[in-house]
Amino acid sequence: MHTVAVLALDHVVAADMATPIEVFGRARLADGRRPYRIMVCAATPQVAGGAFTIIAPYGLEALREADTIVVPGCSPAVPPAREVLDALCAAAAAGTRIASICAGAFTLAAAGLLDGLSATTHWIAAGRLAQMFPRVEVRPDVLYVDNGRILTSAGAAAGLDLCLHIIRRDFGSAVAADSARLSVMPLEREGGQAQFIVHAQPPVPQGSLLEPVLAWIEDNLAREVTLADMALRSGMSERTFSRRFREQTGTTPLQWLLRARVRRAQFLLETTNHGVERVAAQAGFGSAAAFRERFKRVVGVTPQSYRSSFRANAS
Repeated sequence: MHTVAVLALDHVVAADMATPIEVFGRARLADGRRPYRIMVCAATPQVAGGAFTIIAPYGLEALREADTIVVPGCSPAVPPAREVLDALCAAAAAGTRIASICAGAFTLAAAGLLDGLSATTHWIAAGRLAQMFPRVEVRPDVLYVDNGRILTSAGAAAGLDLCLHIIRRDFGSAVAADSARLSVMPLEREGGQAQFIVHAQPPVPQGSLLEPVLAWIEDNLAREVTLADMALRSGMSERTFSRRFREQTGTTPLQWLLRARVRRAQFLLETTNHGVERVAAQAGFGSAAAFRERFKRVVGVTPQSYRSSFRANAS
């Protein structure tokens, strides 16, 4: 099993600490096995959590057993104990993957683990992180940053995105998608960071008047679909349809369609050996060139690079 150590520090944010425990703890492989073992570690047996007190079953020495360490957010005004920073540095030197949620980035920065790297944290604390640690390239407009062995995420909700991203890196998209459904995650997240999580269906507001139209679009991604086609299926004028669509999905019909096509392409790249031209046609892109350009803009990498990363993991 892959061991995940969640480091509880004084004044820890409850949601930040619960996120990795729940997301990794619920993950299941295709055969039903749990791929992760969770340990809650702390420098002292009891940790102050504001309205509650945490009794940690494991001390800092347990970090040496971990394959991944997750550092939840805590008050940036309270500097971490030297022994905590030393333990994190030792783990990083040993090759352990270390991730932070929200203000947990301050702890990683204090340990020097973010020097020379890009990182993110809650937008409200991004300026303070940049001021306190000038050697860190702070990116306040992204949900998470993956530097390989060191990862950081924005606010608490972005911690969910980061945990799902890690699951996908470890065990592939199918396990990550199941974990997302168990976490009742939205099926699409807006943000500057390219999101790799693929879900079986695009976001469909349950009970919405648009639900049948969105399901029809999903079934017809490979053909040309226009705004007029969508409006006709909904029984609305194009103007009314566009307004209702933005109200209920938070985006335009065209953007929703393009992202649904990118998701379809991601699935095909992961699960088939089809060439880029065929994937482009199956996902509804007019040409391979248009597909490559749109895919890289949304996902952040080329289709070939994406396939190389996630086809291997899924296998």
